[in-house]
Amino acid sequence: MTTTTRVAALGSEGWFTLDDPEPALLGMRCTTCATYVFPKAAYGCPNPACAGIEFDEVRLSRFGSVWSYTDACYQPPAPYVVPTDEHVPFCIAAVELADEGLVIMGQVVAGVTVDELTVGQRMELVVDVLYREDDTEHLIWKWKPVSTEGAVA
Repeated sequence: MTTTTRVAALGSEGWFTLDDPEPALLGMRCTTCATYVFPKAAYGCPNPACAGIEFDEVRLSRFGSVWSYTDACYQPPAPYVVPTDEHVPFCIAAVELADEGLVIMGQVVAGVTVDELTVGQRMELVVDVLYREDDTEHLIWKWKPVSTEGAVA
């Protein structure tokens, strides 16, 4: 029996939790002005009104709402890795995190089309396999629509 190794894909090491039942993106918060940063910054605070240079690492919100979306009907250029023998179109969403106000881009889980997405729709962060290589799963964060089935208005 072979063991499958799970690793962050394409240089995204340290950007998200890998084996967490409630995955999260890992960002930073400026200790001076509380501005959130993702991905982690190796420089000073991105807030132009702040000269802060110290940050706390934080788990970012797992939920947010669609700010914008599109689909990738064509194969993106490298470093994109085609996970199957042939390119399969997929959706990309920019999701505004509920608590931090950051807008984070990412793929939408397989099987969701642009016809099923709307601006303002609630989304949840998940970690999914981007591609497999031998006994290694290369993981990345993706966005998954939150089911409204059974929701009370």
